[in-house]
Amino acid sequence: MGDDSKKIPAEAVDLYTRFIHGEIDRRAFATGVSRYAVAGLTATAIIEALMPHYALGQQIAKDDERIRADYVTVPSPDGHGEIRGYFVRPFSADSRSATPARLPGVVVIHENRGLNPHTEDVARRFALANFNAFAPDTLTSVGGYPGDDYRGGQLFSSLDRNKMTQDLLAAARWLRTREDGNGKLAATGFCYGGAASNLLAGMMGEELAAAAPFYGGATPSELVPAIKAAILIHHGALDGRLAEGFPAQIAELERHGITHEGHLWPDSVHGFFNDATPERYNPTTAAQAWDRTLAWFNQYTRTPAA
Repeated sequence: MGDDSKKIPAEAVDLYTRFIHGEIDRRAFATGVSRYAVAGLTATAIIEALMPHYALGQQIAKDDERIRADYVTVPSPDGHGEIRGYFVRPFSADSRSATPARLPGVVVIHENRGLNPHTEDVARRFALANFNAFAPDTLTSVGGYPGDDYRGGQLFSSLDRNKMTQDLLAAARWLRTREDGNGKLAATGFCYGGAASNLLAGMMGEELAAAAPFYGGATPSELVPAIKAAILIHHGALDGRLAEGFPAQIAELERHGITHEGHLWPDSVHGFFNDATPERYNPTTAAQAWDRTLAWFNQYTRTPAA
């Protein structure tokens, strides 16, 4: 985690997690954190340390010459009408031969605050790993990610979840059927995006080849039998309720013969992959989870669809 992680009490990190999930409001978060203020570490300093710092979490610049990126709006007639997202593809896929390379797609689904810079950076990382990546913004119908996570969370909670799901379905199907794709699709995401990846697996059947949800709720039990994707689950071992529910999640996949693998990453809290939130980020397990995700997606998406 961050350099000051030993100074920030685990209880304060948990309060932040509850705050970003909408379980407590900003005042309750600030009041709760104040209980852990000590000499040399004020409540204000704790809150500042817990807030995302997107410049710190940028691994690949938006203007990196190795990628081609653009914002694309996709029709979503069963959702909010349309959904805008960030599409990224490696520059080399279009520059090394006369015909574009046909790459597998990865839909990258944000947390419950909209398409923030961290999620866009993850999409760029997938592009450099030789995927077509699309990071949709479920806040499109209310103006998109507002540049502030707190306001983004408020907008997110105001939207119809069923329509958001339909928006993500439209985005995923658009990505899978692109002419520069190979017809294979994977899904990943974080928190809400992890749960959405699991949901898409249950809804899309043969249309989804693989999913790698990070700290997301399990696929609804009634949809598990329809899963055809290979599922790779990432949870932090210190992530309370999700870690407690992990054995049942695995058992349900096993009961229905779903190809799967699961990890409870040690010394890792909710959000351990997010390098824009240093007090939750675990660089060791984040790197391991990333390498395993790339290997999983390469295994299940590199053979072109029939």
